[in-house]
Amino acid sequence: MVSLLLSRLLLPRLRPADGTLRRAGSVTERNVAALRSMYWFVLLSGCLEPLLYLFSIGVGVGALINTVTLPGGQVVGYAEFVAPAMLAAAAMAGALNETTFNFFGKMKFMRLYDGILATPVRPIEIALGELAWAMVRGTVYAVAFVAVMVAMDLTTVSRAAPALAASVLVGFTFGALGMAISTLIRSWQDFDLIASAQFALLLFSGTFVPATAYPTWFRWLIEATPLYRAVDLTRALTLGSAGWLQLLDVLYLLAVLAASLAVAAHRMEKLLCK
Repeated sequence: MVSLLLSRLLLPRLRPADGTLRRAGSVTERNVAALRSMYWFVLLSGCLEPLLYLFSIGVGVGALINTVTLPGGQVVGYAEFVAPAMLAAAAMAGALNETTFNFFGKMKFMRLYDGILATPVRPIEIALGELAWAMVRGTVYAVAFVAVMVAMDLTTVSRAAPALAASVLVGFTFGALGMAISTLIRSWQDFDLIASAQFALLLFSGTFVPATAYPTWFRWLIEATPLYRAVDLTRALTLGSAGWLQLLDVLYLLAVLAASLAVAAHRMEKLLCK
């Protein structure tokens, strides 16, 4: 399915590679130029939610739970267990916030992309540019959270570096996924469904308890979600237990990224190039 999406929807749009990255970069530059002081407040305020979860649940509830035994037998403190999950959730939230609500407003109500398409910029280049901009937001959240983890001695600097790189991949994946979803939703009311799905992912992705705590059928469902794979990847990196299974996590996230970007580019072309 993924290879079909790549061959039919994404790769044909990337073949004329001359100037593609430059034109996509111009879309990102437009977003940077449009920054206002209040936007930075909104941007930075998004760092607070995962930190509140970390302190209230990871530290507060962690004082009661103390330790968690991972599927491989490794015993870790509860705060160490929750923190990397919150890192993945922060990257997800930063990217989704930019590529759902903001992206939808630019496309359906501001009609910003209609004007951009009057230039040589193509829909796939708009998608790439917006995705890069979403990663600026996601990376701000991830860097702030990693700094707090290191300061609280929940991981080491050497482990934090690859975990930060993993969070960038997580942000790209959820940014592309959010963009694809935004091309399918009909009105602002649909964002309630996105918020509900995002909250459900946060609760049931091995975030606060190991997936092994659930019934087998529900565990399989959890392990098939993109946030679970993101949490599994970042947790293994911050705890120093990464192995071959994390390669599966990376491949899964790359597949979701490619498929979502292909759908987003195809839908944008259909919606904007009538």
